[in-house]
Amino acid sequence: MSKQEAVSELALPPSSRQKLFVRYTLAILIDLVVLGLFNQFWGRVHVETFSVALMAAAMMQLLLQGTFKVEHYVSDYFKAKSGTAAKCAYGVTAWFILFVSKFIMLGAIEVVFSGQIHFEGHFHGAIPFITVVAVMIAAEEVIVRIYRRLGD
Repeated sequence: MSKQEAVSELALPPSSRQKLFVRYTLAILIDLVVLGLFNQFWGRVHVETFSVALMAAAMMQLLLQGTFKVEHYVSDYFKAKSGTAAKCAYGVTAWFILFVSKFIMLGAIEVVFSGQIHFEGHFHGAIPFITVVAVMIAAEEVIVRIYRRLGD
């Protein structure tokens, strides 16, 4: 491939699969940074190695996306309904899904990494874990907002 052909390849708009690849790669890297910073600066989060942190960040991103898919499925179900009862039921159900999913994620991390990553605190470290996940989501949102602003 000539240099001119390579430059014209880069000039092409990215495909949907390429956009998805970049989106999830960036999300995993953001999660890795957040997890690494909590590991370094908060005594309630312990990650043995960088490679464990990277694998945990990828797994957490996968589980988060699964949670969001379930929540969107439930959202679509309740959007088809009308009335206050349906809105209340959606709110309770969405909160339940988002809350319980964190315990499932924490359990999955404990099973997969068997002590190589540990969150200390009440309820088997659920509060530090939920804090880390919330900061990951917030950090991803900040990066997305900056990216969108740069496009204006």
